[in-house]
Amino acid sequence: MGFFDRLKSPAATSSRARVISFLNQKGGVGKTTMAFNTAHALASRGHKVLCLDMDPQANLSLLFGIETTSYQLHHLLVNSVRELKALHVPALVDDLLVRGKVDLLPSGQELSGFELTVAGIQGARQLILKLFLEKSGLLDRYDFILIDCPPTLGLLVVNALCATHGVMVPFRPDEFSLKGLVHLGDVLANIEEMGVSETPQVIAYIPNLVDLRRKQEEDDLEKIRLHLARELGHSKLTTPFQNKASLVKSQAQKKSVFDYQSKEFAPLQANFSEMVDLIQEWSDARN
Repeated sequence: MGFFDRLKSPAATSSRARVISFLNQKGGVGKTTMAFNTAHALASRGHKVLCLDMDPQANLSLLFGIETTSYQLHHLLVNSVRELKALHVPALVDDLLVRGKVDLLPSGQELSGFELTVAGIQGARQLILKLFLEKSGLLDRYDFILIDCPPTLGLLVVNALCATHGVMVPFRPDEFSLKGLVHLGDVLANIEEMGVSETPQVIAYIPNLVDLRRKQEEDDLEKIRLHLARELGHSKLTTPFQNKASLVKSQAQKKSVFDYQSKEFAPLQANFSEMVDLIQEWSDARN
């Protein structure tokens, strides 16, 4: 059995954690906020959840209250590559895990140099995260692992997708979004053509920061819905997340929307509960 065959064997894919990436090549669409609150929604239903911050901007880490760390996810990934032994640091997974209602492996600016750091290795660079998750035992310690991806389609995102079972795609309903969603479909097709990992499924497209009082946004959202229905046979669109001040408030206070009892947060809690329902339905279908 060859190297790539082992990656696709049942022994390599039978772990219980579902890995889900929040992805859009555009910035400012709410990926980090979506990942953070969806993780807490899953945790509120009794699931054990880990978040991976794969964005060098480290905004997800900031939401968890983590501003600086000596070592972070970048160092764990480098440590997992034998060819980079000269760059290894004394850091273990359990040293870096930030534990709470939802656990976190934080990011930092060092992650922006990941692609250059691994450029010269002989192994499959796109599989570093996948192999790290398998070797570290994290897949056996959690029910769900949520990845906040950077707003690019570079090696970090390719690593995330090769390690991912499902994808959540937040977007703003504007004239540029449709092109980006089409491009994402091409990227997923490329992952499938590599043939070295499971092709991730899109769990849902999430209209975010929506103001349906604006006729143009309503029209753009309908165009996207029709395109997805035509291309996929169904749209997989969630209920739109409206541009609410309460979401900004929770983010500024580094809290999830489930940390509030006020009625003003009830619509957002319902939105994220719908996300968990979709994830649970998708997860159950995989069993």
